[in-house]
Amino acid sequence: MHLSNELFYGDSEDLFFLEYNKRKGHFTMSVEHIHGQYELYYLFSGERQYFIKDRKYPIAAGDLVLIPANELHKTSDTGVPNHARVVLYYNEKYFEQYGKEEAALLLSPFLGSRRVFRLAHQERLRFEQLLYGLLQEVQERPPGHEMPIRHAVAEALLFAARHAIQTEPEPSDGSVPPSPAAAKAMEIASYVADHFREPLTLDGLSRQFHLSASYLSRTFKKYTGFGLTEYIGITRVKEAQQQLRETDERITEIAADVGFESLSQFERVFKTHIRLSPRDYRNQYGQKG
Repeated sequence: MHLSNELFYGDSEDLFFLEYNKRKGHFTMSVEHIHGQYELYYLFSGERQYFIKDRKYPIAAGDLVLIPANELHKTSDTGVPNHARVVLYYNEKYFEQYGKEEAALLLSPFLGSRRVFRLAHQERLRFEQLLYGLLQEVQERPPGHEMPIRHAVAEALLFAARHAIQTEPEPSDGSVPPSPAAAKAMEIASYVADHFREPLTLDGLSRQFHLSASYLSRTFKKYTGFGLTEYIGITRVKEAQQQLRETDERITEIAADVGFESLSQFERVFKTHIRLSPRDYRNQYGQKG
């Protein structure tokens, strides 16, 4: 079966949607670092680096990556060109169509500590057969294609859940064995994740970690894929999203609580990453009733 280089089905307002891309050359994500969907990512070919929360993972062909909703993440280039991947996105409401036990099973692979699963040869063949069948339906759209697509995206989740249950935990978290420079970048990322409510600046962190500002900035970008200021802003926005969804706190109070110096700065950074104002985000995703 010959697939197009790009395939899409649905959008972020649907219960689920998918993206397939076969990319030539080099590519690094530039947007959409946080979103409200659960993400199932599978790499058909090539290799990638995946930064998730505050850890960096090497991704090879045959790897399955599972990312919870609203988790900071970004893929980047390894220096090796060309890759093909598919991403399935599941909205929170997707799981409401199932009974309590079924929903818990399908959500379970996202709730564990492990983010990357390397499939054995036979598992890979089976999973790719499922995915290629799904993508063929998406590409050709024959009559009734909605039914096998719905079935396949559910089966992909079930495959991931069963695989996660049957897979022994890794002795480590599966992240890249770090060089000293990479380890320092991960240490800084972890520090930001723990101290984002405090004033954080490049100069201040440079003093904290006994590094020059230029070296810290360059090294952090190299090993995480994020600029330092960008990472601090996204980390604060992630916490703000949760408060906007789950509390009735005033937006000005949330902005101050998560570390922004002013409401205008908060609104600008929030809209840059979420593409909605804080108020519109709360209206769309906040508690109802």
